[in-house]
Amino acid sequence: MERPMPAANLEKLFHDGLRDAYYAERKALQALKKHARAAQHAELKQAFEQHRDETEGQIERLQRVFETIGKRAQGKTCAAMDGLVEEGEEIMEEYKGSPAADAGLLAAAQAIEHYEICRYGTLASWAKQLGNTDAENLLRETLAEEEKTDKLLTDLAESVINAAAEQQAA
Repeated sequence: MERPMPAANLEKLFHDGLRDAYYAERKALQALKKHARAAQHAELKQAFEQHRDETEGQIERLQRVFETIGKRAQGKTCAAMDGLVEEGEEIMEEYKGSPAADAGLLAAAQAIEHYEICRYGTLASWAKQLGNTDAENLLRETLAEEEKTDKLLTDLAESVINAAAEQQAA
């Protein structure tokens, strides 16, 4: 006789989302280290290093969110993040040493940022719905950092990186 599955609810969904975000941040941290080593432009390298340090704080913040729900911080494989990181690795391999490498790395990093912005916005909304103000505040703090990083990368792409890739290719 099969046992009935426990009812899936927003609390379970929130916990699963946290596990996904935890895995994703740890995976992003590894990618940022590789991106920083591969970046040719000093400002891009600095942006990756700065966000790497920020990501370490975001992982710690996520651990605190897990504490608010009485759960151990544990990741759950995130196929979306695995795919985004793989894309960045393909760019590093295919464009290594070319002027377009930095533009490609920046684009790959922004794809990760956009995924994280989506994830944190959702998690913060769920935390609010669940009445978990502490978790909501922690998640919104990370969301703001991710949005700031996305803007920094956009500004860097539009002011320096894309033009450098285009000029050197001509």
